[in-house]
Amino acid sequence: MRLQDAIQLTWNAVAAQGHRSLLTAIGIAVGIGAVVLLTSIGEGIHRFVLAEFTQFGTNLIGVAPGKTTTLGVSGAIISNVRPLSLEDAEALRRLPEIAAMVPVAQGNAEVEAGGRRRRGTIIGAGPAVPQVWRMEVALGEFLPADDLRSARAFAVLGSKMRAELFPNTNPLGQRVRIGSEGYRVIGVMAPKGQMLGFDLDDTLYIPAARALAMFNRTSLMEIDLLYRAEAVAERLTERIKTTLIDRHGREDFTITTQQQMLDVLGSVLGILTLAVGALGGISLFVGAVGILTIMTIAVTERTAEIGLLRALGAERGQILLLFLGEAIVLAAVGGIGGLGLGVGGAWVLGLALPALPVQISWDYLLAAEALAALIGLLAGVLPARHAAGLDPLEALRVE
Repeated sequence: MRLQDAIQLTWNAVAAQGHRSLLTAIGIAVGIGAVVLLTSIGEGIHRFVLAEFTQFGTNLIGVAPGKTTTLGVSGAIISNVRPLSLEDAEALRRLPEIAAMVPVAQGNAEVEAGGRRRRGTIIGAGPAVPQVWRMEVALGEFLPADDLRSARAFAVLGSKMRAELFPNTNPLGQRVRIGSEGYRVIGVMAPKGQMLGFDLDDTLYIPAARALAMFNRTSLMEIDLLYRAEAVAERLTERIKTTLIDRHGREDFTITTQQQMLDVLGSVLGILTLAVGALGGISLFVGAVGILTIMTIAVTERTAEIGLLRALGAERGQILLLFLGEAIVLAAVGGIGGLGLGVGGAWVLGLALPALPVQISWDYLLAAEALAALIGLLAGVLPARHAAGLDPLEALRVE
């Protein structure tokens, strides 16, 4: 049998039962569409979360107080062991691989200026925030490089804090009051947006030592270190550990590199994307059952045709390929329809819910189409083998 004849027979068999073939293809299309749409949502969330964390760069190491068995994050719970001090931060800043350092102390307080009040996040930090956290100063300057223990009462406003407290005036040189303390505004930060729900613009920056005193704390919440590009993170981590153990007498702190956090997040979010795609795979299983059913019925209805083909010299392998071809055509057509359904659904979802990150991945698209063809192949194996195994004389007698 020539290849052209085999293709023609396969297509005629699919077209002869148009309604039944269409319903089967739709079953596959719904399954593929669900896989594409769900994996697009999963991939979008994956990229969104990683982008949120990498907006501060990747050459970062965070040191948090207290020893934990999991990755530490900013704002880690302060334990009852020796706290992280400003002196610890200075000792780490002097390491040759460290380009810049930010001591972090954080709290929430009401800020007053010119009769206006705004409750927001108060971040005690150091002068290297723009360099370490990749933030820009839109107006004025950031905190000066004063001695950490005796820093002057200067404040830098986040963009939203500025808009609330000084909507129509230049805030530079103005006074703000936090609790019982007065601060002079020397700068305004450029908008940074949100990171995982935390508004980086609704903030006010003051020196770390003053924040510790304001919130009656003895320990920094974290020390963020920006290391040089040529430094090896693993070796630097060991140097940081050795330095702090020498100062504290034991390992009562947690060191987390930005890359460690990104690796863990990447693996977790990758599994999440696959799990979400697997949910859509349930629909594919239903489509596979549909192909198996229609091919089994086709073998029964076309027994005489199979006998005639065998009598005319068609080999068992050729009969097998004919029916497998029908199953693969049904799955492939359904797969193409499913790709259109999934991509279109992702596009509409992105328009309807702009806040929901949706990212179509070509890898998943190609994998979905390949999966559709594989399903057609597997679902068509049993009926095709049965058709190829029919005795020609017995098959002709059915007519």
